[in-house]
Amino acid sequence: MAFDATGFEQADGCRYIPISEHGLIGDLRTTALVGTNGTIDWYCCPRFDAPSVFGSILDADRGGSFELAAEVPTRTRQFYFPDTNVLITRFFAADGVAEIQDFMPVVDESREAARHRLIRRVVCVRGTLPFRVRIAPRFGYGAEAHTTHLEGRTAVFRSPSLTLALTATAPLESDGLDVWSHFKLLEGESNVFALDQIGDDVPLRSCPRAEAQEQAEATVRFWRHWLAASRYHGRWREMVNRSALVLKLLTYAPTGAIVAAPTTSLPEQIGGERNWDYRYVWVRDAAFCVYAMLRLGFTSEAEAFMGFISDRGILRGTGESGPLQIMYGIDGRTELPEHELPHLEGYLGSAPVRVGNAATGQLQLDIYGALIDSIYLYDKWGQPISSDRWDEVGAVVDWLCEHWDQPDEGVWETRAGRRNFVYSRLMCWVALERAMRMANRRGLPADLPRWRESRDAIYRQIMRRGWSAERGAFVQGLDDHMLDASLLMMPMAKFVSPSDPKWLSTLDALTTDLVSDSLVYRYDSTASPDGLHGPEGTFSICSFWYVEALARAGRLEEARLAFEKMLTYANHLGLFAEEIGPTGEQLGNFPQAFTHLSLISAAFNLDRALG
Repeated sequence: MAFDATGFEQADGCRYIPISEHGLIGDLRTTALVGTNGTIDWYCCPRFDAPSVFGSILDADRGGSFELAAEVPTRTRQFYFPDTNVLITRFFAADGVAEIQDFMPVVDESREAARHRLIRRVVCVRGTLPFRVRIAPRFGYGAEAHTTHLEGRTAVFRSPSLTLALTATAPLESDGLDVWSHFKLLEGESNVFALDQIGDDVPLRSCPRAEAQEQAEATVRFWRHWLAASRYHGRWREMVNRSALVLKLLTYAPTGAIVAAPTTSLPEQIGGERNWDYRYVWVRDAAFCVYAMLRLGFTSEAEAFMGFISDRGILRGTGESGPLQIMYGIDGRTELPEHELPHLEGYLGSAPVRVGNAATGQLQLDIYGALIDSIYLYDKWGQPISSDRWDEVGAVVDWLCEHWDQPDEGVWETRAGRRNFVYSRLMCWVALERAMRMANRRGLPADLPRWRESRDAIYRQIMRRGWSAERGAFVQGLDDHMLDASLLMMPMAKFVSPSDPKWLSTLDALTTDLVSDSLVYRYDSTASPDGLHGPEGTFSICSFWYVEALARAGRLEEARLAFEKMLTYANHLGLFAEEIGPTGEQLGNFPQAFTHLSLISAAFNLDRALG
């Protein structure tokens, strides 16, 4: 099997398309990835963290897929219906043009919401085109057997854990496992394929052409109505709107949780081991999402996440490592055991494929700053927090006063043991400083002398031991000399002035050591081992942090150029994965909330600086 320089298979058949060649659809409970070739190769039902039904992005042979494509040579183009999450894939052939409209209706009524209807509407808009369809579900990450019962134009797929029903307006055939169809459309004609979860409370229901059209229009109205609340009208409105739509897709409506990404085990290096499950609620990522949503005026999303924190008793935790875990399940569960799926080969052979995340047990002190900052911003821009929530915040801050001065695994979840990371200290300072602001602004009860003493001690420690005179920069860990892109948050957190000489010197050092064109590496993994093998790409959230740091330092031309360059790494739909590889390819789980929320923040602040 031969591969080209980017790792993609050559002439013996392309089994995997690039990660970036996908669009995302969803119903605020789960999502699906649709390739530019018309194939759904990632879909978990009935929720983000459920086992996959279609998982061919992780194993082209065993993962399962929903293929829908023209039977003649075509060119394809993919775009979103403007200002929505309705995805359109167009096929251009010698004899005609057709398109697939992919979407998942967003409904509030519990019975219909449990259906998780996924609609694929195929329309011929010019000439004539023949199509082929193959629905090959592989339940339980491809490990669970199923049966298929076909009756007319309805197929029911049954596994021990899940039953799905496919209804179609085209004739269907089956071999008892998969279902397929071949049909030809003339100009103006259409066919509909609807996939539902069914059960005792959700009966089988067809989806005729007229209903599919009505649900498409209703889905367009839902997304446009939601997006109309955005307060951003700046220079990069289209990219900011798309990022907001992505963040909304990554919310789990029943609880208000926000997942870090909708996928698992998409590699940070092709063939490498840095493959993680991101379908959970990272306190840090979700808290930063709240900031981005509040910036844009979406207070209800921030309120829903605060409800998740409150209803699940997140601030009242009593774990060995402190009140907070670094992540939770979308239902608030605390146990997320990590295990491998050895029967799946991984994207382009990048094993292992992992489910769950062992980082749950890590100590990452920075999450306290991220969460309390989001509570502070919600209290300021959304609704004042309740007295009960304030009591919980106070108890967490009191705990932090006792425990901030200890090593942890850090923001990047290294697996090489605990260290005294400067970023962790920085965000402990943020937690204390924002809590003090809330107490002072609203006259809330607090042990302010104690909080102030701890806050000032952190500040002095960072200035004394987190600064390297040799490097002329703030550094990754206390008393060391390694650089770390997380420190780009220093001026954004208001720890230092963006024009402070020490900060400007740090910015120059980071530019020299960690910036490649507009792209930023998290740290030098060869000089600062993280317990994992192999390199990784540049980290896109850091690249947008870099833009914002330049803008805050008054280097507006550099900031604007770096931002525009970063936008060129987005895929054709404006979506970003976690990282960018050496030849510009997207790597890691896709799309990633971290990247899109930092794009929003960078655009907002760069716009304001430019005037």
